Amino acid sequence: MNKRGRKVGANGAKSRELLLHIAAEEFAQNGYHDTKISTIVKTANVTQPTFYLYFKNKEAIFKELVDNFKEKLSTLTRDSRLSNNMDPQLAQARIKENLTSVFRLLEHNKHVARIGFILSDDAYEIKEKMSKQIEQNLTVEVQHGYFHSNIDLSTVAFSLIGAIERLTITKLWTDKKNSEELAEEVTELFLYGLSKNARS
Repeated sequence: MNKRGRKVGANGAKSRELLLHIAAEEFAQNGYHDTKISTIVKTANVTQPTFYLYFKNKEAIFKELVDNFKEKLSTLTRDSRLSNNMDPQLAQARIKENLTSVFRLLEHNKHVARIGFILSDDAYEIKEKMSKQIEQNLTVEVQHGYFHSNIDLSTVAFSLIGAIERLTITKLWTDKKNSEELAEEVTELFLYGLSKNARS
C-alpha cells in the first residue's frame, strides 16, 4: 500500500518507471521550466492523478532523477580506487574498466545524464564531488606507488572530469565512439600522454 491507501503492484511499478523515463527525456530536451506534467502524463498514456500517486510535483520527479544519477556516479567513482600491490598491467586494465563503467552510465542513461551532469543546478556540485573523490583516490594511489607525486592531483582530477564531459557530448552521444573506445583512449592519454617514449 502507498501513502494514499492504494496498492502499488507490478503495474504500478511499471507506470512509475515509465513516468521517470519519459520525464527524463522531457527534461533533457526541453529543460526544467519548459517541461510540463501534462506532457509527461500524455506521453506515458496515464492520468495526472496517476502521476501524483507517485510524485508530489514536477520538482520531486526531477530531484529523484538527479539523485539516482548522482548516487550511481558517486558509487562508481568511490569504488574505482586501485587496491595496493596490483600488477601494473592489471592496474591499467582496472583503470580502463572503471572508465568504461562511467562512460556506460552516461551512455545508457543519456537523458538522465544530460540532466545530472550538464543541465541541472546540481551539475556543478556533482562534478565537484566526483573530482574530489578522484583526487582522494589518486592521493592513495600515489602513496601506493602507482603514480608520481610531482603534479597537482586536483588538476589531474578536474582534467579527467572535463575530458569525460566533453567526450561524452561530442563522441559518445553522437555515436562517434563507444564507451570502451573512449575509456581506452583516455586511459592511454592520462597514463602515458602523447610522447612516443612515455611507456619506456
